[in-house]
Amino acid sequence: MSELESWMEEAGWISRNSKSRPDAFYYYNKKTGKSQWERPSKEAEADKVQCLHLLVKHHRSRRPSSWRQDVITRTKEEALEELLGYKEKIDSGVSTFEELAKTYSDCSSARRSGDLGSFGRGAMQKPFEEAAFSLKIGEISDPVHTDSGIHIIKRIA
Repeated sequence: MSELESWMEEAGWISRNSKSRPDAFYYYNKKTGKSQWERPSKEAEADKVQCLHLLVKHHRSRRPSSWRQDVITRTKEEALEELLGYKEKIDSGVSTFEELAKTYSDCSSARRSGDLGSFGRGAMQKPFEEAAFSLKIGEISDPVHTDSGIHIIKRIA
């Protein structure tokens, strides 16, 4: 067994055949529940962040529905305005990021106060990844636009 294979086994990674892409396989971590297409590496594991996010979807989002609302009809401009209001509450100390994410985020991570867990490069949509990796621990991003909607991100590790 190679050093990489030994590390992967110790870290909980296994290879699985893809049901959606029959000629492909992906990597699944039994310990964390994370899956990814790229082969895990020690270097990639070391280059990870952990973030909370608050997502506000709009009618042009990739999937314009959420746990809060079956059909999201707000415009992109309305979503941005709503998100900026949340950011203002956080910046002024009226509310915490975690409280607002838990109550208002259109992502299912809301039940974990917006916690996405730790992730490495290639796991998130590019604009989200770039913003997350540019933040220092404790910093909150400006609005980040992705196909999912508009986010604010707080890096926690």
